[in-house]
Amino acid sequence: MAATPPLIALKNARLAFGATTLFSGLDLALANGERACLVGRNGTGKSSLLKIIAGLQDLDGGERFVQPGTKVAYLPQDPQFDSDETIAAYVTRDPAGGPDAPRHAVDAVLLRLELDGTRKLGGLSGGEGRRVALARCLVSDPEVLLLDEPTNHLDLPTIDWLEGELKRFRGALLVISHDRTFLSQLTNTTLWLDRGRLQRLDKSFAYFEDWAEELRQQEAEQQHKLERQIVREERWLQRGVTARRKRNQGRLARLQGLRRERAEWLNQIGTAKLETASSGRSGDMVVEAETLSKSFSGAEGEVVILKDFSTRIRRGDRLGIIGPNGAGKSTLVKILIGSLAPDSGKLKIGANVEPLYFDQRRESLDPEATLWQVLAPDGGDTIIARGRQRHVVSYLKDFLFDESQARQPVKALSGGEKARLLLARLFARPSNLLVLDEPTNDLDMETLDLLEEVLSDYEGTLILVSHDRDFLDRLVSSVIAMEGGGRTVEVAGGYSDYLHYKKQRGETARSEAKARAKAAAPRPEAARPKKAAKLSYKDQRELDQLPGRIDKLTAEVTALEEKLADPQLYAKDPGAFAETTKTLTARRAELAAAEERWLELEAEREALEAGKGELTS
Repeated sequence: MAATPPLIALKNARLAFGATTLFSGLDLALANGERACLVGRNGTGKSSLLKIIAGLQDLDGGERFVQPGTKVAYLPQDPQFDSDETIAAYVTRDPAGGPDAPRHAVDAVLLRLELDGTRKLGGLSGGEGRRVALARCLVSDPEVLLLDEPTNHLDLPTIDWLEGELKRFRGALLVISHDRTFLSQLTNTTLWLDRGRLQRLDKSFAYFEDWAEELRQQEAEQQHKLERQIVREERWLQRGVTARRKRNQGRLARLQGLRRERAEWLNQIGTAKLETASSGRSGDMVVEAETLSKSFSGAEGEVVILKDFSTRIRRGDRLGIIGPNGAGKSTLVKILIGSLAPDSGKLKIGANVEPLYFDQRRESLDPEATLWQVLAPDGGDTIIARGRQRHVVSYLKDFLFDESQARQPVKALSGGEKARLLLARLFARPSNLLVLDEPTNDLDMETLDLLEEVLSDYEGTLILVSHDRDFLDRLVSSVIAMEGGGRTVEVAGGYSDYLHYKKQRGETARSEAKARAKAAAPRPEAARPKKAAKLSYKDQRELDQLPGRIDKLTAEVTALEEKLADPQLYAKDPGAFAETTKTLTARRAELAAAEERWLELEAEREALEAGKGELTS
């Protein structure tokens, strides 16, 4: 239990669904300053436990305690809206009937989560709805914050920002997430819900795997002792049950209890059996793209997705695609596999390429179809999976579905189950190019581990769109980063390598800009060639002024970054935090534009002087 008095706690908690008990005798406490994660397999009751802590679901037994006056904010995994009010009005209004959130705080969080406050709640996508609900939680000023998969559908810059916000939160935090990097960097407490028991580690999730392995080894030792005890009990019962019936009944009951305990140890939750089918080798060149461009017309004018993009994807490559929401990652993928035409440029798909595409929005699953129909749309009770005939139910069990779910409709599945069903259908088909668009959303960690192993062993070519930093680092051999405005950069390695490259690029660009600015300082009149060609007066004046402007903007950016580094800024003055963030974004853009303009003018000046020199020689 927490050393300080808990803000919220459960004692001897029990929850069951029908004949299945999810947990019993469960104790939990959260105090100020704790940033805890709740981990465990899908179906163990994590989301239900979070709802119970939030007071939205009743216990079947036990007690829930909340310190009087404690405000609890809860982010559901799948928020639902049926109101015509605007996003801003919804986020501002306190769900518990308290004072509305301050306008500056609402504006700041909507800006960071890229939400238009004037939009109506009706018609929001799943990702937009999650961000709206998250915004409301963050501005409600709670003492207890309960978040169920908060990083789903967030892009990497927003996840980084959210990490910072939650690290500054001084109340009690409990979060469910499959994002290992997010949990490792954020948490200081780990709660493991495993086979109805809740175990606690007073350390970050970064220590979870070693701790879990240690607990498993202890269980194995206890199980061995249990086996020996059962053998002794059986021998004793064979000798004395008939003659000493009354005394034996208690020992017989004890034996049955030991057997049930043994069965629980042996009956581990199944592991998904993910394998991919190969359709044979493709040609050496899988995709060749040359100077591709793509744009769309939006409400604010033309939106450029790609500008002169070129790449070559060879057989066996493992390519990761990253970028903020709206940068065009899914568009790029569709262009590369030939399902969407570019506006210009050349695209060549190699010989014998058979792609399979995992859809980010799960749009290819008919919500009214049963799981059986999804896998066997033409009828029958068998499918061909990986070259072998399999019964539908048997194949579904490979992906952790119960036999009773085979006739259920897709719409009854959770987000993680839909993802597993789509993977089941996908991996039954032969392919040599596998394209996965956000496959990790809603998957539990053990299924993620298995998916990672399968993809590591996949013999074909892999294109992976993901915001999961750990997943990218473990799988891809190169990263294409879509940085907005049609700009792309490809870096060898995973996401961490891209971060390193980006840092080096920024430092190099600033050093080079300063060096160029110093070299471009106006020289004394006597030192200038008498017959040198010149820029126009306006351009020359701009060129002379740019070094000073670059230095000034660099200093402003540095000062703003230092200001935002203050962990107390948001807590003390959310308005100042929002304004500083907005100003920093603008100054960075101005600095980049100034450096680009300096390069253009300096190149033009050098070309004119070189041309003049050739004429005079």
